[in-house]
Amino acid sequence: MKQRAYTIRISEYDRKEDLPARSELVEMAMEATKKAYAPYSHYQVGAAVLLENGEIFTGNNQENAAYPSGLCAERVAIFYAGAQYPDVPVVSIAIAAFTAGKFQEEPIPPCGACRQVLYEKETQGDHPMEVILYGSNRIQVLRSAKDLLPIPFQFKSGK
Repeated sequence: MKQRAYTIRISEYDRKEDLPARSELVEMAMEATKKAYAPYSHYQVGAAVLLENGEIFTGNNQENAAYPSGLCAERVAIFYAGAQYPDVPVVSIAIAAFTAGKFQEEPIPPCGACRQVLYEKETQGDHPMEVILYGSNRIQVLRSAKDLLPIPFQFKSGK
């Protein structure tokens, strides 16, 4: 039997102003939380995606009474950017959550489905996607979406 260990590196910052050249992206993710449609959970998530060409797209969670018909902020932003610029790699994504009248204190990681989408978009673009997880107490930065999902689902066609 073989065993493997997976290691990820997470950089932590105390304030968004300390992020190298990404505080604007975090601000845009925070702003996107205000437009989330979250009447059931009251948990508003915002995401901002920076493409290699400099374009920035935001998204937020969109809930629906017919669970699971809603969509997470990360996928809204990634799919919106991909619909406009399908061949341009994503450089960075910032994610923030707002609930009970304040931003979440601890950074929020994407759900499993979003991790898979981020992994695939990173693979498609053949470019590492920096992932910035905002929390009012600290900010975590991962150098690659692959760090969120070390064992991804990979479809291999029989062709």
